[in-house]
Amino acid sequence: MTKLFIKQSRLLGTLTRKLLCSVSLGMGLLLLSPAPASAAVADGTIELSGGKVAAGVGYSWGNGTLFFHGKRYPLNASGISLGSAGISDYTASGTVTGLTSPQDINGIFTAAGAGLTLGGGAGITEMENNNGVTIDLKSNTEGLSATVAVKGVQISLAE
Repeated sequence: MTKLFIKQSRLLGTLTRKLLCSVSLGMGLLLLSPAPASAAVADGTIELSGGKVAAGVGYSWGNGTLFFHGKRYPLNASGISLGSAGISDYTASGTVTGLTSPQDINGIFTAAGAGLTLGGGAGITEMENNNGVTIDLKSNTEGLSATVAVKGVQISLAE
């Protein structure tokens, strides 16, 4: 019985190390990538908050605010990711480029991101929709999760 427990503990330790190495590599690649030229001229800013639950395939939800030309526009957000595991809450903020009107924010944003949350964590994501709007987000999370994922996020102006 003890041998079985030791084998399971070693397997769990190996899997945990591999997951942490993968997430660290993904975060390192994202952090070392050069900033896009469009990041220099932001058209607006965005703030989001919500939650996420995942087991390979994840679902996230939230709401937020778009700040554009001195006005505030409430937002709704929801999405699906592949390559995530865990449960967490998040807050995120960042810059928005490519906006000519607030309605340009409406659409499905595609992104690749990485993050690790063990109690508290952080992540970065750059995503773009079919209107040519790009959002560069920095997020803070609380909970337990690991992500090296491709994401699709629906963002729309709240009614």
